[in-house]
Amino acid sequence: MRVAVVGCGNVSKNHFSALENTEGVEIAAVVDIKKERADEKAAQTGAKAYYDYEEMLLAEKPDCVHIATPHYLHTPMAVKALESGADVFLEKPCSVSAAEIRALAEAQAKTDRQVGICFQNRYNKCVRRAKEIIDSGECGKVKAARAFVTWSRGMDYYGDDWHGTAEKECGGVLINQAIHTVDLLGYLCGDCVAVEAHVANDHLKGQIEVEDTACVRMELESGIIAMLYATTAFSVNIEVFIEIFLEDAVLRLEGERLYKITDDGSEMLVDKADKEFVGRDYWGHGHKAIIRDFYDCLKTGRKFSIDAVEGGKAAAVVMASYASSAKNERVEVK
Repeated sequence: MRVAVVGCGNVSKNHFSALENTEGVEIAAVVDIKKERADEKAAQTGAKAYYDYEEMLLAEKPDCVHIATPHYLHTPMAVKALESGADVFLEKPCSVSAAEIRALAEAQAKTDRQVGICFQNRYNKCVRRAKEIIDSGECGKVKAARAFVTWSRGMDYYGDDWHGTAEKECGGVLINQAIHTVDLLGYLCGDCVAVEAHVANDHLKGQIEVEDTACVRMELESGIIAMLYATTAFSVNIEVFIEIFLEDAVLRLEGERLYKITDDGSEMLVDKADKEFVGRDYWGHGHKAIIRDFYDCLKTGRKFSIDAVEGGKAAAVVMASYASSAKNERVEVK
């Protein structure tokens, strides 16, 4: 299977590492508008370097395209790849507007190709175990949930030409960092139907155009409330904290550890994962697992679970949150 990786920046290393260990996959092409980055990855992988995305699609006709570019390019590039006959594995956010969310889902349906959205934390062992417990009903129904993302991003992080910009990043902590946690809350507790949100720039006023802090009250389809607090204005990077309140227990996810708390005490169900995966500790280590699963789906014909529709749900919550903050009112998720 001939694969192209588009975007050779920081996040692409997770894709390259996973692809190099995936049987039956050849990295045939790499693309970046910065010639030196494309050339470096081409030299490392033996792939051909391109500096123009559409030229690569026409010349290589890859079986699958990995897209790890700035946010505003995700959906347009994915749609072009699908229309060219390729499957697509796409970094989050899959889309940056409601119109793009619809366009990506429509392109997936029209072309009958596979789309995978990189929400790798669903593959963390603690998340899988928590999902089993919740779905089994062994601890009763979900009553409420809360989550905290407290990370640190200084001006060095925003030193390129797209991070921190409204036009290219299309948002800050919500669309970039906390969208993973938005996805996990939906995955574990049920889809979000409405939000009341407040976003602000508390840390780098006048230096970046996007928010570094957000508070979102999420109304889930079951009627319960999930609260999310996220910031990149903290002084250090702390593992994400999620607490899910069930009728008979509380499930607490601290990074990749899972605790079950009852009246009888606290029990660790999942300890920190091994170092099989790539990435930073506080990101989650599921990149290799999600990419392996995606390629297994391509080989077997099984439908990948986090497709344009499922992966678009978190993007829709983020879009509604921005609208809610701007209007200072409750907004339904569409």
